[in-house]
Amino acid sequence: MARTRTRTRGQRRRLASVGLHLALALAAVIAVFPPLWLLVTSFKPKNDAFTTSLVSHFSLDNYRHVLVDTSFLTWFGNSVVVGGLTTALGVFTAATTGYAISRFRFPGMRPLMWLLLLTQMFPVAVLIVPLYNLLAALGLLNQPLGLVLTYLTIAVPFCAWMMKGFFDTIPVEIDEAGRVDGLNPFGTFWRLVLPLARPGLAVTGFYTFVTAWAEVAYASAFMTGEENLTLAGGLQTFVNQYTNDWGSMTAAAVLIAVPAALVFAFAQRHLVSGLTAGTSKG
Repeated sequence: MARTRTRTRGQRRRLASVGLHLALALAAVIAVFPPLWLLVTSFKPKNDAFTTSLVSHFSLDNYRHVLVDTSFLTWFGNSVVVGGLTTALGVFTAATTGYAISRFRFPGMRPLMWLLLLTQMFPVAVLIVPLYNLLAALGLLNQPLGLVLTYLTIAVPFCAWMMKGFFDTIPVEIDEAGRVDGLNPFGTFWRLVLPLARPGLAVTGFYTFVTAWAEVAYASAFMTGEENLTLAGGLQTFVNQYTNDWGSMTAAAVLIAVPAALVFAFAQRHLVSGLTAGTSKG
């Protein structure tokens, strides 16, 4: 009887293991299929864009058209400026805010923390009109700075909370040692604490960069004219109510994904430890 029960349990475990691996394999196929098919379609001639076959006539015409005949390089330059400024300002603002909330106690601290969370609860569609009016009043429409400020409102609240959780894991004794050595609070933060927060900074930088690089709604609403568009806004010019160039759109989408993939490859060794540390304390 005991052997029968043991054999039955073993069979159940094997079946559970097989089922788990099949589910993971299916999830992997579902996750990989869309970007893989996007890549395959980008190498097809325009007439074959909707065919279900693989690349029967390999062609680089879509990439040549995107790079030579469109304003893609201008959009790329605009995105680099917006993404770079957003990342630099976002990381610095989120780090200083997170450090202040983690280390100091001041009036209004708890309402500030809740305010950072509440800003994440408003959908983009609700905020477009008031942000548009605000940027118009400040003369920042069609200006990279206006788009940078808009993206900071998305990235900084979440990243500040994450950095606060990360700074909570760094011993307070380090700050005390800095004060003993004559450093002011900012000097302690900059010279002693910030170098220890490198994984958290990597996560913050990656999230901020991707937010600015891939965002579409604000980029389309606040930037007009091909010379002012970012990559996300320019991508929409290939497929809209007037044109239907899927080959060029897939090629442009692949080119847009390359910088994000490079940033991810650079930051990936810090991402797991940074995300784990940032959620270990609240």
